[in-house]
Amino acid sequence: MAEEEVGRVSDFFARPVVAGIELTAPLKLGDKIHIKGYTTDLEIIVDSMQINNVDVKEAKAGDSVGIKVPDRVRRGDQVYKVTE
Repeated sequence: MAEEEVGRVSDFFARPVVAGIELTAPLKLGDKIHIKGYTTDLEIIVDSMQINNVDVKEAKAGDSVGIKVPDRVRRGDQVYKVTE
């Protein structure tokens, strides 16, 4: 499986568990992403994404999005889109 970098984690919110991500490439609902960092290694399907607390189906490079994550992520972690 190939991975393409789509952004970096810029923020983390514990309640609800959400990662703030600065995108460098487009991302949409249903995409599989891999968040990787020094102590982070998560693969999830994007099933909820928001820009400024508004639900969106897709986002483009330059957008800051919030994505629900199952576990803690850290500022600076890299975000990759997983492609088959």
